[in-house]
Amino acid sequence: MKTFFFTTSLLAASSVFAAKKVEITVQNPLGFARSFEVVEVPMKTISMVMGEDDFIITDADGRELPLQVTSKNTVLFQASVGGRKTSTYYAVKGTPKMTECKVMGRLFTERQDEFGWENDRVAYRIYGHGAAVGYDVFNKSTSALMLDYWYASEQDQEMRSVAKKLRDRGQTDLADQLYNAFSYHIDHGQGMDCYTVGPTLGAGANALMNDDKTLCMPQCYKSYEILEDGLLRFSVRFTYPDVDFKGRKIYETRTITIDAGSSFCRVDVRYMLLKAGVSATMASGVVIHKSNPTAFVLNKDAAYLGYEDLGDASVYNERYRAELAKQMGKIYVGTVYPQPVTDIIYEEGRTGIANGHLLALSRIWPYEDYTYYFGSAWSRNNETNVHSLRDWEAALSREAKIVRNPLKVSVKVK
Repeated sequence: MKTFFFTTSLLAASSVFAAKKVEITVQNPLGFARSFEVVEVPMKTISMVMGEDDFIITDADGRELPLQVTSKNTVLFQASVGGRKTSTYYAVKGTPKMTECKVMGRLFTERQDEFGWENDRVAYRIYGHGAAVGYDVFNKSTSALMLDYWYASEQDQEMRSVAKKLRDRGQTDLADQLYNAFSYHIDHGQGMDCYTVGPTLGAGANALMNDDKTLCMPQCYKSYEILEDGLLRFSVRFTYPDVDFKGRKIYETRTITIDAGSSFCRVDVRYMLLKAGVSATMASGVVIHKSNPTAFVLNKDAAYLGYEDLGDASVYNERYRAELAKQMGKIYVGTVYPQPVTDIIYEEGRTGIANGHLLALSRIWPYEDYTYYFGSAWSRNNETNVHSLRDWEAALSREAKIVRNPLKVSVKVK
């Protein structure tokens, strides 16, 4: 089901453009262009001029832009700025119109309390039960929001009932064909789920590191709170159960934020009840699967790591496995850091189909947020143009520069 939020029309913008307005300038300190990047403006200046409900954001030519007002009383919109250039936008009086959401997230109670979130490029989930504790990736080849459709299709009870009856009658091949026609493990032209997490960090999760260099793996989340649920940004805070770490009971919170137009999510991690004034080592990164053990990049100086995953065809019936495996393409996962890291390593640790992890090691302190970013791309998505590990490393390098050099926003009344 599509969700809509209010933005504005060009006609409304042009009719009041000569009236009092707020000028917003966005400066790009980097040498390459940045397109459709979400920026944040304090609501206070805008509301002083035109109130909080009757305004729109336009570009310099008066064209409307989608906007979102956050729970922190800020205004979000997407800016595009050339390398070392400045772009100008305006908040003006205007009448809103309906615009489609570019992000979403929710609890999927229909599938064991999994929690999924996505934007117009990527989609993820975490599990509510079981041993899979890291981030899972849904590959997308469309800008449409797909999670509601995929879950509804996969959990279609009528389809499952018919498939069961066919199997009970011994018609397993026909039952498999029926399931394949609905399953999100099959690419029906918009993407698919073929990434495997298991008892690992998956596509970018984090864990504390024990003294023996093993990971103090988190359990599945205990509770969640949605912080932002708008047109351009979705944000959710997860609280995790207590675990034993160096003789103390501790717990963590993770706030995950996804913005429209980005292949990366921001995560803010905070650990509670660690020993006051004493830091700990946190590891964050991605799992390395046995099917592609050496296709990775590590860059401590630029603070990023990345991996080329081949997907997992074991979910398919053996009769179809070879053919269906061809559609999985290559899945690119990685993490980037806005601050220097202690080290970036390959840590071997074989479990199931996993060889180990690529890990960034960081010092964290009790009750203080630690921020990093995780992201993904799919070789079958022609919009993002990541078709090789070399392409993915270039994307990681670019993102590392972006998170260290945010767009600079200034506001003044005209």
